[in-house]
Amino acid sequence: MILSGALGALRRGGWLDTVFGGLAKGAAWLTLLLLASILISLLVGAWPAIERYGLGFLASPVWDPVQENFGGLVMIYGTLATSAIALLIAVPVSFGIAVFLTEMCPAWLRRPLGMAIELLAAIPSIVYGMWGLLVFGPILAQYVQMPLQSLLNGVPVLGALVSGPPVGLGLLSAGIILAIMIIPFIAAVMRDVFEVTPPMLKESAYGLGSTTWEVVSKVVLPYTKTGVIGGIMLGLGRALGETMAVTFVIGNMNQLDSLSLFDAANSITSALANEFAEAATGLHQASLIYLGLVLFFITFVVLALSKLLLVQLKKAEGLKS
Repeated sequence: MILSGALGALRRGGWLDTVFGGLAKGAAWLTLLLLASILISLLVGAWPAIERYGLGFLASPVWDPVQENFGGLVMIYGTLATSAIALLIAVPVSFGIAVFLTEMCPAWLRRPLGMAIELLAAIPSIVYGMWGLLVFGPILAQYVQMPLQSLLNGVPVLGALVSGPPVGLGLLSAGIILAIMIIPFIAAVMRDVFEVTPPMLKESAYGLGSTTWEVVSKVVLPYTKTGVIGGIMLGLGRALGETMAVTFVIGNMNQLDSLSLFDAANSITSALANEFAEAATGLHQASLIYLGLVLFFITFVVLALSKLLLVQLKKAEGLKS
């Protein structure tokens, strides 16, 4: 009796395992199917523009809906430039936050400070955009852009980077707003991966006389580099795909007159938000979908490069050992 009951339980367990395995496999295949469906739909929608412009679309700065002459260089440059500015600001700030919370912060302050930083991620992007337009932009123009122009006027290269009207809108403003938005994501991931470093490793390093920086750079970072890079890629993905905040502060100008960080510009996401609803069916709409396809591939390339970087780091570890 007992034996037959045990056999029945095993049979039911085996059936449940089969169902669970099938559902898990189905979920994985469904994800791939959705990804392929998105790619195919983008290709179909963008095909008129691809057929008309080809890869020359990526290098053309012209965007003229009236003459139906479209090029994506301005939007691609704006997307990459604002994301690069955001990373240059957010990565060191996030790293400092994570190091402080895990290595130097008093115990009574660690939890409330960590929660306060994470709450920044809960603020809607449109609020960041309104704050950037109405509050941050004027402050940036008066206390940063104007002094920088006076200081670097006539200086080669640097003077060109800060030329343009100091109105608080443009690439720099959008990049800083994006940096503020992605800091909570990168800092939270870095803090979590720093905390999983075995305490024995850090205590051994401290016992040998290492400073906090030496422990972080030679013990914590090598142990957690995969998670750190993952956090940075998470922040970069958020920066590349952000729409409303960038639309408020980037200026939304489809021209590339100079490489100044103060000039109004445009990004792929802001162009889609501003024009897609009013775009006529045909080449204009297809060109906007082409921009979406380009953003899809930019994101794919970024993820691929991060994977290659991790592989190279693992190979370097093998050579060292």
